[in-house]
Amino acid sequence: MTVADGGNLWLRRFHPAPDAPARLVCFPHAGGSASFYFPVSAALADDCDVTALQYPGRQDRRTEPNVDDIGVLADRIAPELVPLFDRPVVFFGHSMGAIVAFEVARRLQSGGRTPALLFASGRRAPSTRRVENVHQRDDDGLVAELKAMSGTDAQVLGDEELLRMVLPAIRSDYRAIETYAPVEATVDCPITALIGDADPKATVEEAEAWRAHTTAGFHLQVFDGGHFYLSSRAAEVIAVVREALRDAVAVA
Repeated sequence: MTVADGGNLWLRRFHPAPDAPARLVCFPHAGGSASFYFPVSAALADDCDVTALQYPGRQDRRTEPNVDDIGVLADRIAPELVPLFDRPVVFFGHSMGAIVAFEVARRLQSGGRTPALLFASGRRAPSTRRVENVHQRDDDGLVAELKAMSGTDAQVLGDEELLRMVLPAIRSDYRAIETYAPVEATVDCPITALIGDADPKATVEEAEAWRAHTTAGFHLQVFDGGHFYLSSRAAEVIAVVREALRDAVAVA
């Protein structure tokens, strides 16, 4: 695992491409880590410089306090990304990561830095609301949710000691996203919403509602699959992202 320039604990580059014409910044889902995007980095290494966020409380940051508020998390991430805007930047956020990416984009645009595009994957729009309380369940209830979503490594779910180690960060993330207050705000970059047609966490209609959160263009793409459709449809998702990166460079 390679840490970004200056030993930045927030950013991970698995396949550094300092001369690439564009950057892709990836925001993990609840309970996720930067390493979730290792395959994305490998697949796009020839197209862009891929950077993945590493939130506190997991992997090599496991001794740091968890952040259980989306606004606070976005406040801390935004300044770390400013140096990346020396070329076109595309954001990709999955599930909770889509909301974090949106909130970071809001903060950056107030300082004159706007992503070329925001991919909002597997998440309903910021203005939509559901009553969810997974973060209030006991450990068994939280584990049941992880198994139902099929986004957690089976080795982790089968290792009791490791599982108990990561549950606090997962619970904190769920608290952050489940207590996020709906907003009507917009960003000045185009948004592409990606969704699985059988996602229990977001309907196609709820993903379509991202349209109201951009002053630029909007596109919705629906894939076969559930909440982690992007794992089973990886090649298709990568193709979509690659095309978007090339378009971002072409108009820069």
